[in-house]
Amino acid sequence: MSSAAPQPTAGLPLFYRDPQPLNAAQHAGWRLADGDAAFAAQTPFVPVVVGELAAAARCYPIVFAGGDGQPVAVLGLEQRNLFVAEGRWAEGVYAPAYVRRYPFGFIRTVNPDGFALAIDAGSERVLREGEGGVALFEDGQPSALTKQALQFCDAFQADAAATRAFAEALTASGLLIDRRADATLPDGRKLGLDGFRIVDAEKFAALPDETVVDWHRKGWLALVHFHLASLERFSVLLDRQNAVAAVSQDHVSEPQDGAAAKPKTKKA
Repeated sequence: MSSAAPQPTAGLPLFYRDPQPLNAAQHAGWRLADGDAAFAAQTPFVPVVVGELAAAARCYPIVFAGGDGQPVAVLGLEQRNLFVAEGRWAEGVYAPAYVRRYPFGFIRTVNPDGFALAIDAGSERVLREGEGGVALFEDGQPSALTKQALQFCDAFQADAAATRAFAEALTASGLLIDRRADATLPDGRKLGLDGFRIVDAEKFAALPDETVVDWHRKGWLALVHFHLASLERFSVLLDRQNAVAAVSQDHVSEPQDGAAAKPKTKKA
């Protein structure tokens, strides 16, 4: 969606490198080690679903991807996630469900409407042998961990279907318009984020009464308002970007061993 977007493995969802449907025969000895959010450190955006849009909108700009109109939380202005540092998600900031479900996920089955619980075998947390971590299966049956993952991914999948309906309605109503965000950092570098869409507030206000009533009953009016309010969060992203740049500059300015420290001057 942007010039800063990470490049996922071809044909695979963001983050996933080798998703495999879980089964007791093939993965009987597999275990899952503790992990952190380092896998998302270079990701400037992630998808969000309607059930979490209100919570996500309080922390990030929520925009819509070009094409299918998928709601997306913008996490950074460059090739990095401004909310992950040393593998930890920023304290007090909502972590999207797409991030929290990893390395689990759903994968389509032969049945067009069917999905099976999968795990990313490419994740560093996946242990194929040994006694570390937590078992995925016990006595040939899914462990408590795997059952919890199944419940979480099942709820996420249901929300994803509701999200597609919402995005399709926005697109069909002609409410989504292309936008670009530009920013200039204190060091003079210019950043640009494009390839996304937002709701046209004027067109939204002019929706027919019957559409307003229908969308109100479905909860979609509130979702649009959350989205529009979240656009103010672009200023928060810029502030975080400036803070990161300042810390990086301080590290560059630190004297090397044996080198004399240069005095710092303050700008008015």
